[in-house]
Amino acid sequence: MLRLAGQLTTSTNALWRGTSVRVEGTERPGELLHLYDMEGCPHCRLVREALTELDLDAAIYPCPKGGDRFRNRAVELGGRERFPLLVDPGEGEVLQQSSRIVAYLWRQYGDAEGPGLTSRKPIARIRSVMASATRIGAGLYAKPARRPERLLELYSFESSPYTRVVRERLCELQLPYVVRNCGKASLADYLLPVVRDAVGMNYEPASPNRSELLARTGRVAVPYLVDPNQDMGLYDSDRILEHLRHFYQI
Repeated sequence: MLRLAGQLTTSTNALWRGTSVRVEGTERPGELLHLYDMEGCPHCRLVREALTELDLDAAIYPCPKGGDRFRNRAVELGGRERFPLLVDPGEGEVLQQSSRIVAYLWRQYGDAEGPGLTSRKPIARIRSVMASATRIGAGLYAKPARRPERLLELYSFESSPYTRVVRERLCELQLPYVVRNCGKASLADYLLPVVRDAVGMNYEPASPNRSELLARTGRVAVPYLVDPNQDMGLYDSDRILEHLRHFYQI
């Protein structure tokens, strides 16, 4: 309960940005976006929020402090050690600085309304710094781990308290993954699966990733981790953390 309370505080400090899909029917990138990211970094959070709100997937390459897998590649691409760094292979774009990246994503894949007041400077930076402060360094520092041969997949949305602990561990272990964003796009999305089942709701999600998850598992909840290296799919953050510890943490 204490861990959940802490996670709820983090999401509240971030004003629950990265929960809802704010633009329906967005144009999809020609190729999967790449994000060089530190989960505990307040600047990186702003980019991940935009990805959720635009319903965009991305390959996440964790670059925690002390990491040795992807930080050098990020420096090669961006010319300096600065995060976040976004690569849009389909458009040939490489961008650093969260405000530039967020503006690019909304311009390229969003609409004219933009990301809203709470994603503009300095409000965005203040709330994101406050959110990171509650995590006390989680998702920032590298830990020894085995590298998977194939990318993991994580069904997630940025503000989810249950998913954040999984993303923090993935970052610390430098485990690359594809984030399948599952932002909430309808009132039914806000209901817990147990509530939808209890009332016999014929749940038809609008989000492509939520629809895929429903077809794949018969339910929609986050986090859901797909590990093709172990031929496994898992719900529940505690089970996922144990899976990562067992197979990858040294």
